[in-house]
Amino acid sequence: MNLTKIKTFGELKKAGYESKSIKEELRQNLIEKIKNNQTVFEGVHGYEDTVIPELERAILSKHNINLLGLRGQAKTRLARLMVKLLDEYIPIVEGSEINDDPFNPISRYAQETLKEKGEKTPISWLHRDERFSEKLATPDVTVADLIGDVDPIKAANLKLSYADDRVIHFGMIPRANRCIFVINELPDLQARIQVALFNILQEGDIQIRGFKLRMALDLQFIFTANPEDYTNRGSIVTPLKDRIGSQILTHYPKTVEIAKTITEQEANLESNQKEHVKVPDLAREILEQISFEARESEYVDEKSGISARMSITAFQNLLSTAERRALKNGDKETTLRLGDFMGVIPSITGKVELVYEGEQEGAAFVAQHLIENSIKTIFPELFPKIEKLEKQDAENPYDEITHWFFESSGIELPDDLSESEYQKALKDIQPIQELINKYQPEIPEKDRYFLTEFILWGLTSYNKLSKHRFSKGIQFQDLYGNYINNL
Repeated sequence: MNLTKIKTFGELKKAGYESKSIKEELRQNLIEKIKNNQTVFEGVHGYEDTVIPELERAILSKHNINLLGLRGQAKTRLARLMVKLLDEYIPIVEGSEINDDPFNPISRYAQETLKEKGEKTPISWLHRDERFSEKLATPDVTVADLIGDVDPIKAANLKLSYADDRVIHFGMIPRANRCIFVINELPDLQARIQVALFNILQEGDIQIRGFKLRMALDLQFIFTANPEDYTNRGSIVTPLKDRIGSQILTHYPKTVEIAKTITEQEANLESNQKEHVKVPDLAREILEQISFEARESEYVDEKSGISARMSITAFQNLLSTAERRALKNGDKETTLRLGDFMGVIPSITGKVELVYEGEQEGAAFVAQHLIENSIKTIFPELFPKIEKLEKQDAENPYDEITHWFFESSGIELPDDLSESEYQKALKDIQPIQELINKYQPEIPEKDRYFLTEFILWGLTSYNKLSKHRFSKGIQFQDLYGNYINNL
């Protein structure tokens, strides 16, 4: 039976509809999904064995929840996905400001309407997508915003005294009755405002300007908080923490593979951009490794965290850099180059908080340092490791390459080099092609040029070659040969 066709309270009772609290809704629907082995939090990756089981336990326990973690850890996304665990529609007394349940009315309006009209009381239906309310905690938030206040205009229009509870204007929380209510960045909420939440969380009632209201609000609270805020901006008052059933710690992706999946999902690339720019798998790995390097860097404040948004915006900039070059050269298609990573620097500098040493070096230097460290980390996974100390006269797989650069003047790779010129410049370095044939023989032809450039960057990071950035591109040379030749 399509319940939404029911329009009166009497019809609702005849249909056998049973009213449930929001926490009971979430619990029952979660139980069904777990029994049917269905994915509850779609699009959230890397939390399958950590955060999600804890979140499911909290829902089964009917707890209010605090998601504690650094920026860019999908805290708000998790809260929004909980809407999928609600019933598709619930009945409310038509015209109610606070989504009154006709079986359990709590507002004066709903109680009087039911008393007057009885089973003929009009019913409307609220979809689960409308049962999510969110508030960002900012210094200007007041008790009136969240809980409510006396409305003098309403009092004047209805010719009521301020002692009449009909002059109350309900705040965001009562209006979110029977909904999921999220307060983001809870520590930023002033302590006196946090105190106003005590009764709502524990007893389920509200207090407005001295009115003795006993409104049993039915809410699922989700709070989000950043540990950094506890010292920099504010804190969660202890009695409020005590009233929150479960505090769940979130975290960053633990592997590059998970990070790649998240970036691919969230990047929202233009379809023609994806078609015209070919992205080697190695490029994606380097991109994600930048975030991992940043989280370990001596120049970056680890307490601030490195948001997943850094990789997402960097990936967008990376493809846009390649796309711009192809447009300028009139190329219909292009393959990503390692030099294109210079285009992601603006995405990095705005996303990392630097410590004193990082500020001294400068944001752009730190960004380049992170890119080079990413390459240095990945290099030994593909090619023989380069030791810091080598025995004198001992041969290594890179001697032929360094000799090639010693004998030549090196190569230049301008940023806007056409596809054909770029490929020819790299093909001419025969020792690198032989190295690839030996250690990465199964590399697709289309990725071969990126890997060639990767080797050049890798050798410079291990001080086997020199790299010089000029205004329009990058120059690779022998480490000492050109210096000696110029003496």
